[in-house]
Amino acid sequence: MGSIKNIFVEGLWKNNQALVALLGLCPLMAVTATAINGLGLGIATMFTLILTNMIVSLIRNYLKTEVRIPMFVLIIASVVTVVELLMNAYLHDLYRVLGIFVPLIVTNCAVIGRAEVFASKRSVLHSMLDGFSMGLGFTVVLLLLGAFREVLGYGTVFRQADLMFGEAAQHMVITVADYYDGFLFAILPPGAFMGLAVLIAFKNIIDKRVSQKQLVRERSIQDSAGVQAANQN
Repeated sequence: MGSIKNIFVEGLWKNNQALVALLGLCPLMAVTATAINGLGLGIATMFTLILTNMIVSLIRNYLKTEVRIPMFVLIIASVVTVVELLMNAYLHDLYRVLGIFVPLIVTNCAVIGRAEVFASKRSVLHSMLDGFSMGLGFTVVLLLLGAFREVLGYGTVFRQADLMFGEAAQHMVITVADYYDGFLFAILPPGAFMGLAVLIAFKNIIDKRVSQKQLVRERSIQDSAGVQAANQN
């Protein structure tokens, strides 16, 4: 149970591929002009991570060292092709919006990195959980960054939700401010860098405060232990 918890904590927070490892920044910057775009690419990446980790874990004992990396790339490319075809068939409009960044998941270092570092050494269950947690952490960052930029750039959240959820999802659009002209900088590439910087800074602030609280707690425990030892003497 502890191992599973650690896997989720690593993927969602401690080793988040976008905020800590800083991997997959090209699609992260390019498609997050809206929350729906970020969510769509994030889910595609998450399914790629899950399936890739599962396959790599299943065949890890049969791969020779000298062909390991090429085989990982071949597996990732095959999985991404399946994901791409499914998106083209069932989410065609979203697929057209995301464009080249769906097949470019093959080149995402986070995917091949997890296959090499984790899935090639762990059980199928743990490898799939790792793919899910890493993918979920990446998706959350894409969604938050997309929502942040969309609010500033368009004054809405979940615009074009029908691209992913169908015509019935048009009511999901949240208008933050009426008669908002938009902030062009937010939806341009520099806005993506600034938005990511804000998210990283926010995470670092939280980590620092948690670390300080833990340090105070440890000192308090040490002081209490010292007082008890002195009383016993």
